Amino acid sequence: MSLRTDRARRLLLDKGGWIEATTPGVYVLRILPDRRARVVLRLDESEFTALARDPGLAVRKGGGFQARRAAGANRPGPAGGAPGRIDAIQTRTLPDGATLPVRVNLGDSAIAWLARRKDAAGRPWLTPTEVAAGLRLTRDAELAMKGPSLTQRWDALPRSGAGTAARVEPGDASLAAGRRVARALEAAGPRLAPMLEAVCIRSSALQAAEGQLGLRRRQGKTVLKHALQALAEHYGTG
Repeated sequence: MSLRTDRARRLLLDKGGWIEATTPGVYVLRILPDRRARVVLRLDESEFTALARDPGLAVRKGGGFQARRAAGANRPGPAGGAPGRIDAIQTRTLPDGATLPVRVNLGDSAIAWLARRKDAAGRPWLTPTEVAAGLRLTRDAELAMKGPSLTQRWDALPRSGAGTAARVEPGDASLAAGRRVARALEAAGPRLAPMLEAVCIRSSALQAAEGQLGLRRRQGKTVLKHALQALAEHYGTG
């Protein structure tokens, strides 16, 4: 156990600290609830995974994660799967490939909703590691969409050094993010990747994703869990 992990655990349990993912594989811990508050600690993927195991992490109402045993962490969320609002601007892809920025409520996402549900044994349906994997894919997809040329076929993104009409330098952040998305979807496989695309990239509701993918009602949450498990394995956090 690293000294930094041990300190983070104490801050989560004793000071009401909370963790937020920033860039892929990087997490920050704050004490005050405001996102503008000073960052107390920076954590890597292995440290986040260790904290997900002990003391255990729960999805925080305002976004991010808090200790499962922290004061107020076990309070029930809003009934009926209608969480509090977490407003953000996301880029949506239109059928013709154009993009449109829209205001969305991240609290309504399929992943956030499932993270508050329990299985038959009373455990969270999604683990913090699975939630973090989904958010990581979403961040990469959003970054890729900021590039000058967008394709919904992630495997069609130009490789480094290849000729392309996108006119993007090989080191461009959006292009690199698109490659990460392509690798993640490829690792998930043809059975699970469509669910990740629907939920993590297109921000589809779970019921809508079930309809799009021809799944039975309530089957989507199982497929999504398996997809997020595969994603976490790909990222090395599963």
